[in-house]
Amino acid sequence: MRIIRYHSTVPAEARGAAVAVGNFDGIHRGHQAVFDVARRIAREQSVPFAIFTFEPHPRSVIQPDVAPFRLTPLRIKVRVLDSLDVDIIYLARFDWTMAGKLWSDFVGEILVESLGVRHVVVGYDFRFGKGRAGTPEQLGRMAKEKGFEFTCVGAVGDGVEFSSTRIRDALRAGDVREAAHVLGRWWEVEDRVARGAARGRELGYRTANLDLGPVLVPARGIYAVWAGLAGPSGIVWRASAASFGNRPTFDGTRDLLEVHIFDFDEDLYGRRLCVRFVEYLRPELRFDEVASLEAQIAEDCARAREVLGRMHPEGPDALESVTE
Repeated sequence: MRIIRYHSTVPAEARGAAVAVGNFDGIHRGHQAVFDVARRIAREQSVPFAIFTFEPHPRSVIQPDVAPFRLTPLRIKVRVLDSLDVDIIYLARFDWTMAGKLWSDFVGEILVESLGVRHVVVGYDFRFGKGRAGTPEQLGRMAKEKGFEFTCVGAVGDGVEFSSTRIRDALRAGDVREAAHVLGRWWEVEDRVARGAARGRELGYRTANLDLGPVLVPARGIYAVWAGLAGPSGIVWRASAASFGNRPTFDGTRDLLEVHIFDFDEDLYGRRLCVRFVEYLRPELRFDEVASLEAQIAEDCARAREVLGRMHPEGPDALESVTE
């Protein structure tokens, strides 16, 4: 897969693609339906299958003071798109210049002149251009004027539409299974392991600490998770338990994700760690005695091991026992 950071021109061999256009935060099953159409068209017409998307998320520019909401940071987004057989990602910087571009200029200057698109595919609720004034209907009319093909994909769901909002609501409620159902995979975060207060080590449960940063804040509590570390042949996933919250027993003041990897004792400081959320085990609690906390941690880890023994690291399409 090739990543082209879009400015104003692209190489000749990267023009003429079948392009899915959108922000695609989450890359959920609704987004994947758009990709499926674009991929099929690309293969039928023997042209590249491309994604045109924005970085950073437009909402972080237009509403910078809004609470963290992003589902899929760029590093994870690229990895997921690579797994979906995408040939090219056109990665456009979203800033106030892009935000102020009229929808018609977006089509004429970017899609037609710069990318020379062969076919454009969008979802039914796609909005673009200054003030989000551009609609699929307008894009379809301009496609006829400019000489490229156009397809709008309708809503996809299970009786309820698959959407990023549905995922965010589920994660804030601790329903990671619902989020995984809509995503088509486990929800995932990633960051470098930072040094903490080493309380986990003192309790006999060494943890890798991650700051979620601008990523959506899920429900505080304890989770069964898969923790992934890069190895020579790709990411190796290890069964783990994680705590997300502000550590009320120790009067913590900021949220932190603390991951205890089972049967693992390597130094991870400074390394990137991926974490896939599989099941919400319980809410965050405050304990009056450290001994009570230790007993609860042991119970949490036992439950996480049991859950993960039935769950595949790749996601809800493999929810059956990994031993079957």
